[in-house]
Amino acid sequence: MRFDLITIFPEFFTGPLDHGILRRAREAGLVDVRVHDLRAFTHDKHRTVDDRPFGGGEGMVLKPDPLFEAVESLLGHGVGDAAHAAPRDAKTAIVLTSAAGKLFDQEAARRYAQLERVILIGGRYEGVDERVAEHLATEEISIGDFVLSGGELPAALIVDAVTRLLPGALGNEASSQNESFSATPLEGRGRCIVPLRENTGAVLNSERGILLDFPHYTRPADFRGWKVPEVLIGGNHAEVAKWRRAAALEKTRRHRPDLLLP
Repeated sequence: MRFDLITIFPEFFTGPLDHGILRRAREAGLVDVRVHDLRAFTHDKHRTVDDRPFGGGEGMVLKPDPLFEAVESLLGHGVGDAAHAAPRDAKTAIVLTSAAGKLFDQEAARRYAQLERVILIGGRYEGVDERVAEHLATEEISIGDFVLSGGELPAALIVDAVTRLLPGALGNEASSQNESFSATPLEGRGRCIVPLRENTGAVLNSERGILLDFPHYTRPADFRGWKVPEVLIGGNHAEVAKWRRAAALEKTRRHRPDLLLP
């Protein structure tokens, strides 16, 4: 199985990849982990990967151009544009790590372990241009209800969780079957997984009272036909705030319906 990690800090992975089960799995040829510097896919002298957000606000946003180019270089083909989307390989997942994504769990790890390849995009700064989440990544994944400085730690966590499920990685296959979040009964005790119910309302769960972050966009305003919402360019701060609230609510409903009341 192959993992591709896209990051602006490739040296971050020197330690996590060189120890324990993951190191042994790499040496045995069970996994091929490759780290790619996002700045290698820029074309200006400053190797720029970020820009200011449309609509104003704090921080910087990772640009779509280098990320699309990086992933397409790894895939060996384009992913298309707003007019024509290229077909996706069912055996490859393109995962954007994000605090606003769906929660990563053992079931997701098992699903990834059935694939041939996982490309992990590590976010940074205030966020990643939403067109990456919508039109490049096949899914957006969070590792918990907290915010990190970047997506490198979540990417390393996902690689570790998936690798240990591959045949031969642990030595004793029963080790991954009789543990927390196992899909099989443990010592005669069955498990019941209650699926999350999609919500149609827009009421915050009073026990949580939080929304996921709103989508971020930066330059270019028109990327492959995918345009930044007009409201973010118009300069009406009240309308921007209204749009961001609605967009955050919609994203919460889509990725984390447990944070909303039905």
